Amino acid sequence: MYNYIKATHIIFVVAWFAGLFYMPRLLIYNTEAAEKPEPVQKALREQFSVMIRRLWYAIAWPSAILTLVLGVTEWTLMGSLPTWLLIKLFFVAGLYAYHFSLHIIIGQQLKGVFKYSSQQLRIWNEVATIFLVAIVMLAVVKNGMSLVWGVGGLVLFVILLMSAVRIYKIVRDRKSK
Repeated sequence: MYNYIKATHIIFVVAWFAGLFYMPRLLIYNTEAAEKPEPVQKALREQFSVMIRRLWYAIAWPSAILTLVLGVTEWTLMGSLPTWLLIKLFFVAGLYAYHFSLHIIIGQQLKGVFKYSSQQLRIWNEVATIFLVAIVMLAVVKNGMSLVWGVGGLVLFVILLMSAVRIYKIVRDRKSK
């Protein structure tokens, strides 16, 4: 029974991350629609609103809830709470905080409030990747990972990821000139 719950948990984690990875892209495109002339802008915003609602409420939210329910069930069946799992749960809590932050941004955009630039949303888009790397490394490597190497590797990954976002912005700005 445990393996079926674990497999189902992983399936919903993958579905949830699919939503977390694609949602900020939709928010970026919705933000950038402001650069288009009025009839196109209105059509894009209407289409993005439909896509945002469907992805968020039909895929991301149900997957986040089922991930939590199945994860707690899996943890209960394990019967113990090893150190690696405590650290993983810290990152999982951060991932849910990220999820809720996206929920707030989605609510704002659906009401026509655009507080963040597309560049800020591009940076925010990468946060899910950071959580994914940390959580998967902890789940797979478990107790074999040194805290120093784990934190150092994660910091290096964040630096590389943010550098890539910055380089992309520079290249994109040069192409638009």
